[in-house]
Amino acid sequence: MSYDDNNIFAKILRGEIPCKKIYEDEFVLSFHDINPQKKVHALVIPKGKYVNLEDFTSKATSEEIAGLMKGISTVAKKIGISSIDNGGFRTLSNVGENGGQEVPHLHFHLFGGEKVGRMVQ
Repeated sequence: MSYDDNNIFAKILRGEIPCKKIYEDEFVLSFHDINPQKKVHALVIPKGKYVNLEDFTSKATSEEIAGLMKGISTVAKKIGISSIDNGGFRTLSNVGENGGQEVPHLHFHLFGGEKVGRMVQ
């Protein structure tokens, strides 16, 4: 899967498609999922053009990697699902076709606000 500059997350990053923003800094943008799968369902995406986690870890700078990890924690706290605030959350990043990835831009789903359940069935 190659990076597509016209994927939905690239368009959101460019401001062409609106989002319900939660958090933004120099490394990440976070917003509410338009089709939530749990009580709380947010997305965290890096601002760089990375297809998936493998692409990101092989090409991103140390600062971008740290920024993404810190961004995920910041968002969890901001939306009240951190383990300190509300019992925890799940992060999910699909990689490739067999992993269920649909959008060719690295993104992490954050699920919480209720018991998430089994990981894989």
